[in-house]
Amino acid sequence: MRLEGKAALVTGAARGIGKALAQGLAAEAALVHVADLDEAEPSGGLALRCDVSQPKHVREMFAQLDRLDVLVNCAGITGWVDVDDPDEDTWDKVVDTNLKGTFFCSVEAAKLMPRGGSIVNVSSVVGARGMKNLSAYGASKGGIDSLTRHLAVELAPRGIRVNAFAPGATNVERNLADDPRYLEIWGPLIPLGRVGEPEEMVGPCVFLASDEASYVTGQLFYVDGGWTAVGSYPESYVDAAQRRQA
Repeated sequence: MRLEGKAALVTGAARGIGKALAQGLAAEAALVHVADLDEAEPSGGLALRCDVSQPKHVREMFAQLDRLDVLVNCAGITGWVDVDDPDEDTWDKVVDTNLKGTFFCSVEAAKLMPRGGSIVNVSSVVGARGMKNLSAYGASKGGIDSLTRHLAVELAPRGIRVNAFAPGATNVERNLADDPRYLEIWGPLIPLGRVGEPEEMVGPCVFLASDEASYVTGQLFYVDGGWTAVGSYPESYVDAAQRRQA
């Protein structure tokens, strides 16, 4: 019951980590609205359709909410970019969805939040570690890390906290679509010896959203099984994923 009486919105909630976070917040007694470009399963609140890369769509979405205590910015796409032949449309789509979307959703959420409100951004370990073919995605997530700190400072006078957590390799549909052997390939590279599950992201998110983190803002922490302590990655995976997109 750590979020009892709080209204939350989770973007990117149709599947994967976003879906798990929406269900996790609801299990802690929050009223959870869900949003996605695709149809998302309701978690007690409204189910909204929104392209977060379009600020006009974002404003229209938030206009449907009366109040908000928690925003979880989870909407995001990967987008593989070959530096020898970069696709500008892919770059723009990734950065606009992941970084611009996070910013404008946060701006609109802050207008609805009382003191004690919390914004939780979902980053990625790729924001801190270089990886082949992921320059656009890495730049967008590194931007989220920086944006988290800046918004934390700007919104602190209003009593609104802004934090982020960065998942590592996770067992979600998107990663399995890139490579059906994703779990087998990534597991040995992670100190804990396995890929994470979407449900393992719920605890960090709930903590940051709740009053237990009332003196925590501007912070980023990793939920990655220790991967950022090592940072190695399978060349076969990033090559196969880039070819699959092309």
